[in-house]
Amino acid sequence: MSDVFTTRILRVTTGSHETVSDLTRDIERFLDEAAHGRDGLLNVFVPHATAGIAVIETGAGSDDDLLDALRTLLPADDRWQHRHGSQGHGRDHVLPAIVPPHATLPVVGGRLELGTWQSICLVDTNKDNPDRQVRLSFLG
Repeated sequence: MSDVFTTRILRVTTGSHETVSDLTRDIERFLDEAAHGRDGLLNVFVPHATAGIAVIETGAGSDDDLLDALRTLLPADDRWQHRHGSQGHGRDHVLPAIVPPHATLPVVGGRLELGTWQSICLVDTNKDNPDRQVRLSFLG
């Protein structure tokens, strides 16, 4: 693989409940190995139709607030035309239109350029699929 472009798959188990999973530390470890102190771009992509990537503050309640907001915007009831899976699963297929399945972030000197309180998170409201993959790609 080229040292200009490096990619890796993270495997994340989200369990049987809605979750915001902080990936920042895993991403920093990936950049330690892939970026070698270089500038570039990091792309984070979740190849699932029912999950997204968010840059958000965690640990101070914002992650729970995000899940509450998604429950309000996308209730888990029988209004959805997409009906397989658990009740309200159709809303999980609408989630990526609100929380996109990707984020592209700057890397300077091999380190993520995040704000003080920003974290990169996997947002997963799908209780039927607890095993996720997240592709990390560095272009430097």
